[in-house]
Amino acid sequence: MIEKNYQPADIETRMARLWEEAEAFKAGRPERRDAKPFTVVIPPPNVTGSLHMGHALNNTLQDILCRFERMRGRDVLWQPGTDHAGIATQMVVERQLMERQEPGRRDMGRAKFLERVWQWKAESGGVIVNQLKRLGASCDWSRERFTMDEGLSRAVAKVFVELHREGLIYKDKRLVNWDPKLLTAISDLEVQQIEVKGSLWYLRYPLEGKTFNPEDSSSFIVVATTRPETMLGDTAVAVNPDDERYADLVGKHVILPLVGRKIPVVADEYSDPEKGSGAVKVTPAHDFNDFEVGRRHNLPQISILDQEGCLALVDNEDYLRGLPEGASQLAEELHGTDRFAARKLIVARLEDFGFLERIEPNTHMVPHGDRSGVVIEPYLTDQWYVDAHTMAQPAIAAVRSGATNFVPKNWEKTYFEWMENIQPWCISRQLWWGHQIPAWYGPDGKVFVAETEEEAVGNALGYYVEQEVITPEQGDEMARDPDKREGFITRDEDVLDTWFSSALWPFSTLGWPDDETDVARYYPTDVLVTGFDIIFFWVARMMMMGMHFMKDVPFPTVYIHALVRDEKGAKMSKSKGNVIDPLHLIDDYGADALRFTLAAMAAQGREIKLASQRVEGYRNFATKLWNACRFAEMNGCALPPDFDATQATQTLNRWIAHETARATREVTEAIEAYRFNDAAASIYRFVWNVYCDWYLELAKPVLMGEEGAAKSETLAMVAWARDEILKLLHPFMPFITEELWAVTARRDGLLVLTAWPRKAGLTSDEAVMMATTSPNDGLLPPVLLALDTGDFSDPAAEAEIGWVVDLVTAIRSVRAEMNITPATLTPLVLAGASDETRGRAQRWNDVVRRMARLGEISFADRPPEGAVQLLVRGEVAALPLKGVIDLSAEKTRLDKELAKAEADIKRVDAKLGNEKFVANAPEEIVEEEKEKRDAAAARKAKILEALERLKNAA
Repeated sequence: MIEKNYQPADIETRMARLWEEAEAFKAGRPERRDAKPFTVVIPPPNVTGSLHMGHALNNTLQDILCRFERMRGRDVLWQPGTDHAGIATQMVVERQLMERQEPGRRDMGRAKFLERVWQWKAESGGVIVNQLKRLGASCDWSRERFTMDEGLSRAVAKVFVELHREGLIYKDKRLVNWDPKLLTAISDLEVQQIEVKGSLWYLRYPLEGKTFNPEDSSSFIVVATTRPETMLGDTAVAVNPDDERYADLVGKHVILPLVGRKIPVVADEYSDPEKGSGAVKVTPAHDFNDFEVGRRHNLPQISILDQEGCLALVDNEDYLRGLPEGASQLAEELHGTDRFAARKLIVARLEDFGFLERIEPNTHMVPHGDRSGVVIEPYLTDQWYVDAHTMAQPAIAAVRSGATNFVPKNWEKTYFEWMENIQPWCISRQLWWGHQIPAWYGPDGKVFVAETEEEAVGNALGYYVEQEVITPEQGDEMARDPDKREGFITRDEDVLDTWFSSALWPFSTLGWPDDETDVARYYPTDVLVTGFDIIFFWVARMMMMGMHFMKDVPFPTVYIHALVRDEKGAKMSKSKGNVIDPLHLIDDYGADALRFTLAAMAAQGREIKLASQRVEGYRNFATKLWNACRFAEMNGCALPPDFDATQATQTLNRWIAHETARATREVTEAIEAYRFNDAAASIYRFVWNVYCDWYLELAKPVLMGEEGAAKSETLAMVAWARDEILKLLHPFMPFITEELWAVTARRDGLLVLTAWPRKAGLTSDEAVMMATTSPNDGLLPPVLLALDTGDFSDPAAEAEIGWVVDLVTAIRSVRAEMNITPATLTPLVLAGASDETRGRAQRWNDVVRRMARLGEISFADRPPEGAVQLLVRGEVAALPLKGVIDLSAEKTRLDKELAKAEADIKRVDAKLGNEKFVANAPEEIVEEEKEKRDAAAARKAKILEALERLKNAA
C-alpha cells in the first residue's frame, strides 16, 4: 500500500539499496550479452571534490540517457571514476599536515608524503562518489576507476613513451603559467582572470645617439606598460608597422632606462596604435604575447625573476650580458626583492631620473592562481611538451567529416578555433602527487624515456658502455647490483598534467593496454556529456589521444550543456554568497525534484537560472504523481494479466491510450535528440494535465458508478496508463517511480530494467527486452515485452475528449480573465453546432457543466447579443455575460491593465535602448530586464485578447 505522504528521503535510501543488491546498473549482464552496447564515460570529478550544481546537472543528463537506453534493452556501461587532481589533492594534504602541526612535505620527503596522500585518499577520497549515488547516478560502480590506479598508470606511461619515441613529446624552454606560491606550472583552466584597478605607467626610453632630455620629446620614445618591474628584462620596443609616428625609428635603438642595455625598435602588428602611446616594451621572458613577438624578431629572452617571483639579477648572465660598467650595482640593490616591492622601487628610480612621464589609472584583467590566489607569472622554464599541432590534425578532420558531432552545433566553431590555433601543450608540473614523468637522466644529462625504471637502466647502461663511459664489466655489475648503480641515473622529479591522464579516460578505463576485451566491445563510447569550459582542456585532448592510439574517435556525439546560474542569471561564487548546494536541495525536496528541475531547464544553448522555488515546484509535481497513484490504488485500479490497452472500447479509455502513445513519441524523440527540456515538458504535461487533471477527473463518475464492463475496463486503464507514466518518467525521477512501481505494479522485476514503451517506427527487435535469468532472488523480470502502444492512434477518441478538454479550458480562461466567481454559474450557447458537437454536448453535458461551472448548455443558430465568443475546434461557443458581469466596468479595468503593461514595456525598452546601461550593467541585470519585458508583452497579449472578446460581446 502506498503511504499517505510522499517522503523522498525514505524512498531514496530504500531504492538505492534495492538497485545495489540487484546489481541493476552492471554492464555486461548475461541476458544482454548479445545486446548493442551503450557507453558513456563520466567526466571524472576531482577526488577532493564535493557535489556542486554543475556536477548535478552533468550527471543528471548522463543518467537520463543511461536509464533510457537501459530500458530500451541496450547493454549500458556508464563508466565511473575520479581524477587524482594533482594540485588540489596535494594542497589538501599539505593543509592537513599544517593543521596537525606535523612536518611539512619537504621535511617529510617524497616517499612518505605520497604515503600520506594515499592514506588521505583511502579515508576521504570517496565523498563525491557517495554524493553521486545520492543523486541517483546509475553507473556501474563495480568498475570504478581512479586516474592513479595501477592500470591507468601503465596506460599513461605507455602513451608518454610512445609519443616521445614518435617525436610528439619533447622538452623545451617556453613560457608557462607559473604559480609563485605553489612553485609549479599550471594549466590555463587553473588560471582565474580577476579585474584589478591598477595603473598604466608611461616611460621615456632614450633614443640611441641623442642626449636624453625629459623636456625634449625628440630624445626619447614613450612606452606604456602595466608591469614596470619587468622592464629590466626588455629586449626591444615594438611599434605598429602602419603607425607613421614611429616609422623613422624602426630599425634604430633605444637605451633601456636604469639598465643601459641597447635594444632595437621593431615593427610588429601586436602593437596597437590606439592603446597607450602606441609603443610597447617587449619582454619575451615575462609575457606570452611578447614571447611570440620575440620569436618573430629573434630577440633574446632575459628572465629576471626566480620561481618565487623575486628579482634574480646577481649571477644572471643573460641580464648582465652587454651592460655598461657600473650597471651591476642596480642588480645588487634589487636582487631578491619581491616583484611588487621591486615595482615601487623601480618606478621611484625612474621618476628620480626623469624617465617617468605620467601614470594613469587602468582597470585590467590580471591572472591569478585559482588555488593559491596569487598573481600568476609568465615564466621561462624547461618543461615537457606535447606537439599538439600535429596531434590536433586528425581530431580536427574527425569533426569536419562528421565522425564526431557537437550538440548544439555552434560549439564546433569554438572547437575549430581552439584546435586550429593550438599551442604546444605543457604537460609537466612541479608537484609530487601525480604520474611521475617516466624519464631518467644520465650523469651527462642525457634523457632516457622508458615505461619502467628497469628498462631505463638497461637503455642507459647500454648507451654508456657503447660510448665507453663505463666498461662492459662495469655495466654488467651495475645491472646485477642496484647498489652499484645508485645515483647513476636519476628520475625526472616532475609529474604529468592531470589532463594528460584524463585524455586517455575513454579507453584506459576499459583495460587498455593490458586487456582490450572491453575496448573492443565498449569503445568508441556513444556520447560525451560535458560543459563548454573544458572543450579544449578535455574534449579536444581525448579526441587527439583517441584518434592516435585507437584510430577512432572516442565518441560520435559531444553534448555540451550550459552553466547553472542563480535565479537572477549571475554566476555562482562563494564571494557573492549565491552558491546553491545541490545536497541541501536534495535534503529539502528530494533528488527526483532536483533532477527534474535541471532536466526541465536544460534547453540547448540556454543557461540555467536556478531558484529553489523551481525545485519546490517539481517536488509538488512528484507529490501530484504520488497522490494520483494513491487515488488509483484506493479505487481498486489494477492491471489484469495480458491486458491490451489498444483494445479498449470506451471513448475515454481509447483517448488516454492515444495520448499515452503521443507522450511516448514525444519523450522518446526528445531524449534521442538531447532535448532534455522538451522531454521533461512532455512528460510533465502528460502527467499533470492529461492524466491527473483530465483523465482521472473524467473517469471518476465511471469509477464510482455501477459495476460493469465499462468500469472494469476503466479500472484497468487507469492502472495501465499509470504504469506507462512510471516508465516514461523513470529516467528523470528514478526513486519515486521505482517505489511506486514496486508498490502498485506488484510484478517481479525492477522498473529500471523494465522495457521502455515503444514508439512509432521502432522495430520489434528493438522493443523486446531479452529473457532474463536472474541470479538475484527473482528481483529481475523473466521476459519483458514493450506493448505496441506507440503506434496506437484514435483520432475519433481524441476529437471527442479533446473537444471536452478544449471547451472547458476556454471557458475557465474567460471566467478567470473576467473575474467571474466560482459560485456564479454562467449559461453556454453552442452556436451553429454540427451534429457531432451536439452529440458530444449531450453525452458530456453533466461533466462539462460541473467542470466549467455552467448553468445550462443550449443551442442556437447564432451567438446571442452580449455574449463572449469562443472558437473551439472550429465552432463557436458563446458565454452570454450581460447581467452576469458589468461589461463596461470590465473593459475599463482591462484598459487600465493594458496601460500598465504598455508602460512597463516602454520603461524596459528605454533601459535596453540605453547603450551605456547595456554596456555597464551586470549581465544578469540586463537579462532580468529582458525577462521583465517578455512578461509584460505576454500580459499585454492576453489583455488584448480579452478586450477583443468584450468587443464582440458588446
